[in-house]
Amino acid sequence: MKIRKGDKVRVLAGKDRGKEGVVSRAIPTEDKVIVEGVNMAKRHQKPTRATMQGGIIDKAMPIHVSNVAILSPADHKPTRIGYRFADDGAKVRVCKRTGVDLDG
Repeated sequence: MKIRKGDKVRVLAGKDRGKEGVVSRAIPTEDKVIVEGVNMAKRHQKPTRATMQGGIIDKAMPIHVSNVAILSPADHKPTRIGYRFADDGAKVRVCKRTGVDLDG
């Protein structure tokens, strides 16, 4: 999976199409990501030790990775991701549209 935690993405399909957000969690075993403020659902939360307050809360639900596209750091447009090897041998993610490195 080429999208990681902390990447800025745009939703391509679904009820939140066009919205942008930051990936708060990646779930590679299921090919899903959780994007802050996208695909929100109402959930009934029981009061526990961690959350003393119960009630109905808004929770960001997972969205399939094929329905999001990473935004290029150069022009903030959706792009695909490729890989290349840096001089020190490290594998680096590269923006296919502009050729800008996404890592570091």
